[in-house]
Amino acid sequence: MDNLTTLTGSIFKTVTDYAPKVAGAIIALVIGLWIIGRLAKIADSGMRKREMDISLRSFLRSLISIGLKVLLFISVAGMMGLQTSSFVAILGAAGLAVGLALQGSLANFAGGVLMLIFKPFKIGDLIESQGQTGVVKDIQIFNTILLTPDNKTVILANGAVSNATIVNYTREGNIRVNINLSVSPVNDFQKVREAIMPVLTNHPKVLKTPAPSVNFSGFGDSQVMVAVQPYSTADDYWTVFFEVQEQIKKAFEANKIVAPIIARNIIQ
Repeated sequence: MDNLTTLTGSIFKTVTDYAPKVAGAIIALVIGLWIIGRLAKIADSGMRKREMDISLRSFLRSLISIGLKVLLFISVAGMMGLQTSSFVAILGAAGLAVGLALQGSLANFAGGVLMLIFKPFKIGDLIESQGQTGVVKDIQIFNTILLTPDNKTVILANGAVSNATIVNYTREGNIRVNINLSVSPVNDFQKVREAIMPVLTNHPKVLKTPAPSVNFSGFGDSQVMVAVQPYSTADDYWTVFFEVQEQIKKAFEANKIVAPIIARNIIQ
């Protein structure tokens, strides 16, 4: 009977000692989860106002929510009298191990986050980076997908792209199409210009502003170099590049401009 009384008293004392801690921990957990939910919504609203990519918004919101919940659970465990130092040390060691194992992936992730925040380019832009030129088809967390003019899909690591030079041909809304031609020195250059300009001004894909130009660009071996520079949208670049050259050839034949055309493509 004495043993039963002692056991009952011990249980009552334990319950009495821990009940306030457990109650306080439960209250803190409920309030903490509510506050974390509110903070996650506020963060999402702020990112939405900044027009961040939806995939980045979702990822960052989850990251904020999970991180705060881990801190909350550790705090609640501490309120209940549990030892949390070992748990924190294990988390730290696990985080370090994962970080070292995924060093390259984390660099790509960081690069993707930076590009989605600062937006050096967007989907549909024509860009050049890492020696590749193409239209941006997708910006993912770890990779950027390009479609090249010859219809090849190029996958670039975001870490490398974010730390390298990026040339965006679309950002200003137009791109200059550089067509370098050569004609014989026997031609009157003004006549050459008069033969080319109507081709540029009448082509439906050549922009009126900035205005196209035809200029003397130097001498070659028995040649006079001509720089033909119309402007177009990035989407119409190749259409203008090829069609203008074809029409210039016809204009040269009609105006008896001497010497074959030599053309090369330079995007700058």
